Amino acid sequence: MLNILLVDDDIEFSDVVCHIVEFLGHNINTATSLKEAHQWFENNTFDHVLLDFMLPDGSGLHLLDHLKMIGQDPKITLISGHPSVKGILADMCEPNIGHLLKPLQREDLELVLNGPKKAPKKAKQSGITCHFGGLIGESEPMQQLYNMIERVAKTNANVMLMGESGAGKEVVAQAIHNASQCEGPLVASNCGALSKELIGSELFGHEKGAFTGAIARKEGVFEQSNNGTLFLDEVTEMPIDMQPNLLRVLETKKVTRVGGNREIPTNCRVISATNRTLTDLAQNNVIREDIYFRLAVFPIDIPPLRERKEDVPLLAKAFLEQLNDENGTSFSWTAAQLKELQSYEWPGNVRELRHAIHRAFIMSDPQTSEITLPANLESPFSRVNTQTEDKQVSAGQTIEEVEKELIHATLDKVQGNKTLAAQMLGISTKTLYNRLNAYGGIGEYK
Repeated sequence: MLNILLVDDDIEFSDVVCHIVEFLGHNINTATSLKEAHQWFENNTFDHVLLDFMLPDGSGLHLLDHLKMIGQDPKITLISGHPSVKGILADMCEPNIGHLLKPLQREDLELVLNGPKKAPKKAKQSGITCHFGGLIGESEPMQQLYNMIERVAKTNANVMLMGESGAGKEVVAQAIHNASQCEGPLVASNCGALSKELIGSELFGHEKGAFTGAIARKEGVFEQSNNGTLFLDEVTEMPIDMQPNLLRVLETKKVTRVGGNREIPTNCRVISATNRTLTDLAQNNVIREDIYFRLAVFPIDIPPLRERKEDVPLLAKAFLEQLNDENGTSFSWTAAQLKELQSYEWPGNVRELRHAIHRAFIMSDPQTSEITLPANLESPFSRVNTQTEDKQVSAGQTIEEVEKELIHATLDKVQGNKTLAAQMLGISTKTLYNRLNAYGGIGEYK
């Protein structure tokens, strides 16, 4: 538990910070001026000072001189409201002084106060190469993927990742970001998980008071990923009438926050992802053509696991070694088990494989080194998907008719559970509702 002093004259901002800091388990006191801060240090010591750069009675930097004079040496994090100020402060101050930009998010404070979360120990991966920090596989389709990642990483071109659900689109996005060696962070946002009302704020940010509940200014993901990479998952699920706003940002490289009137420059590579096919994109009006060509400057198809089955043993070994390392166990595969894993189709791709291995790990006896595979590798989702795929499709049926049958068959199988059905179909719940509404069948599954 840390003793923290927040020095800032914005009362609303201070209230938000205090709430977050207390939630993180630390003590916090506040001062609204340099004079109050001096008074706090007369009879108290603090582990950490969150210090606003601009205060009513002078610059927050003056407090640094005062602390040296009285012989106190707490950790200092300066707070400013603009990226350019942050850069100036970084040049002026000692390297051990931290910097944060308003508005602060919980993750920002947690990182500054608690330090970075300890990553789980990496599996030893006996002889297994991890490409670009996350990709495993030596098959021909993966070699082609690595080649494309290397090529595009040398440019700032936008990338669209296309592949089935569970194939590893976010891992590939991280690999491209790692290979690019850019200065900024990788920021991810799921366009299919946001309502039409919130997606503008998520992407472009908002000003304080822009709408009910906007108690502070917020940077959108375009600003957060400046000089880095923005990953837009399920980009084709974005409402069609919001797409012109995205197009404008892609064309001008400037964002305007909701409720604001100032254009803010942004510089990031956009990596988008979808589990839809090109035919689906072209026929079903889910993405504007001009948006597609802006996002898919360099499209990449991620191979499904069934097309690179020779990678299954490598993935299985890596996943099991990671679980062993995290849990202090020493399970290992037999050649027969790896062959069994390799013979399965894995309709849920790498995600399903990882899940099956984790399930087997939990069910195995920790007193032995023998991993126990289930009698049937199929998950409930893959069984339903296989059964729906086996339904006969008549010649002459339209795509809409086939899609409608598939949706209704899946919903029937899960007793109308739309969340579960959407997961099985590899679409967002919002998209499922839109489809049902279009087919006039939403009333059947209320």
